Amino acid sequence: MSAGFYVSPEQLMKDRADFARKGIARGRSVVVVQYADGVLFVAENQSNALHKISEIYDRIGFAAVGRYNEFENLRIAGVRLADLRGYSYDRSDVTGRGLANAYAQTLGTIFSSGGEKPYEVELFVAEVGVTPEQDQIYRLTYDGSVADVQAHAVMGGQAESVEGYLKDHYTDGLGLDDAILLAAKALGHDDAAPRTLTASQLEVAVLDRTRTQPRKFKRISTAQIEAALAAG
Repeated sequence: MSAGFYVSPEQLMKDRADFARKGIARGRSVVVVQYADGVLFVAENQSNALHKISEIYDRIGFAAVGRYNEFENLRIAGVRLADLRGYSYDRSDVTGRGLANAYAQTLGTIFSSGGEKPYEVELFVAEVGVTPEQDQIYRLTYDGSVADVQAHAVMGGQAESVEGYLKDHYTDGLGLDDAILLAAKALGHDDAAPRTLTASQLEVAVLDRTRTQPRKFKRISTAQIEAALAAG
């Protein structure tokens, strides 16, 4: 009986990471930006039915890039976890940090398992606070790594180019329209030749701390996106 080929653990992990990164890079980027009244999510997405940005719980939002079926499964699991925790204890016990930790464990376990392929996804989990200083934004990568984000971040597609534009043009305390315009321009700088994105190409949502109801998540209409882009 012949022996199987030996692959070192380091090479195996590198191959799995390269596989996941290539899948994620094929999609379009998602941008998260802190603005004066909360947290803004903007994604290049022309579908009206398949969302990259969603609500998880009262003050918690979710955005993803990569394979839709994989991040949709993660979103549904996050909603169920949040609902169960809020029902069993108290709604205030459902936090962005707790959800990010749960996602990190799931993604890390899948990535290190030899029995299935790694998920080709990256996630943002954000929780809006009472003040800007209390906002929490977490970026999770395919291997379960978690990063605490401040001010703005990008994932998916040509993230480095988009992040470079945000870094050069972002200022604290942006209004909502200015933040939408900045994010749209940044998403258009994902190639050597900048593109101008229209409202119909964008999916936009916010966690708005000024809303009086417990649920802070709100989708931004195409008309409002058009008005923000026209101002620039």
